[in-house]
Amino acid sequence: MINRISPISHDLPKLTPERKKIIQEQVITSESPGIILRDFQTILKFLQPDGVELSSTNHLFSLKYLQELNDSLSYPTQTKLKRPQQKSYPYIHGLYFVLRTSGLSQVITKGKKARLYLDTNLIKIWQGFNPTEQYFTLLESWLLWGNSEVLGEHRDPYAPLYRCLQFWREIPDQGLTFSSYREQEELIYYPSLYNVALLHLFGLIELGLGEAEPGKGWRLTSLKRLPWGDAIIGLLSEIYHDIQPGTDEEIIIDFRSAFAKLKPYLQPYFPEWQQTLVIFEGLFAQAIYIFKVSLMNAWRRIAVSSALNFDQLVVAVVQTCNFDHEHLYRFIYKDRLNRSFEFSHPFVGIPPQTSDYCLGELPLEVGNHLLLIFDLSNEWEFDLYLEQILPEDDNIEQFRLLESHGEPPSQYGDQ
Repeated sequence: MINRISPISHDLPKLTPERKKIIQEQVITSESPGIILRDFQTILKFLQPDGVELSSTNHLFSLKYLQELNDSLSYPTQTKLKRPQQKSYPYIHGLYFVLRTSGLSQVITKGKKARLYLDTNLIKIWQGFNPTEQYFTLLESWLLWGNSEVLGEHRDPYAPLYRCLQFWREIPDQGLTFSSYREQEELIYYPSLYNVALLHLFGLIELGLGEAEPGKGWRLTSLKRLPWGDAIIGLLSEIYHDIQPGTDEEIIIDFRSAFAKLKPYLQPYFPEWQQTLVIFEGLFAQAIYIFKVSLMNAWRRIAVSSALNFDQLVVAVVQTCNFDHEHLYRFIYKDRLNRSFEFSHPFVGIPPQTSDYCLGELPLEVGNHLLLIFDLSNEWEFDLYLEQILPEDDNIEQFRLLESHGEPPSQYGDQ
């Protein structure tokens, strides 16, 4: 049984001189040490030029794309399920996870419809990276920045790095064999099949693949650690406490998104690693934001200054609906890496607080949503959809109501 809660320990591979030599001598290409870059390029081409449709609930690939996409990958997943979903294809699920956590793509929702687009500016930067820079950017985005929320699952208190390190401890030198689906079943839960697929794509493990049985999905027959995997896992376990993801509070304090945590430790082995992918610089945005604010069947379009903090934004929003603003509230925001940021009314006493941050400090983009939960006893849900980002305007010091549609509900019922 895999120990899911024990701390990272000495049971992991050591970064021995022999393993340092393996890292030193490795040449990163689209085919080696794994084929992650080749298949990731397939995913990028799949999204060009106009993005693809996503499911409305969890924002996964629409079912209509899965078979075509599966057939285009290096290791097509054989499944005999009657209605396979994205998670039924672990390589697609894993590549989607890396695509989202890399920040190269962005989900844009309009009403109930959602599409996934590539960020054209970041893609140009990405295309200028050498294979080493691309490989380790994806490795870091997967292991350090990713969270299962991006796959529509509950927030995982452990990052993929922790799960993969713990799983590595359970792989004996001779590897694992699976004579039946029952024997491979535990992998579904720990480290999860998409993480197994990514370990394979990054060249860290070798997999034996079998034929799917009727009504069943991905069939594994064996799993074995590779020397490159032992070397990288040895390095990551040695530096784990320096690179592990920070707490939610630490993440919120620093909005900057840059894949550079591994660089100080791996650049001595790979001097060709020079460029780092930066998603958000963390600089304050001087701008005017145009939000469409929806509450049930009513909506308002407002222009607000980026200098407003969240308390001031609440006043602007509820005034447009003739609500009394003297209530507790909180804001929820997810960035393109699917990191959750939650800001609470100062009286709630849970940091970070709405008075501490201005809109211009967040990495807001057109198509983003802010969710305002207003009056924590009644929980009115205001959806703030960011339609436009305009240059700073001295005529708008705080906010301006631009358009109204529909009557909002009565805040206190029929009183």
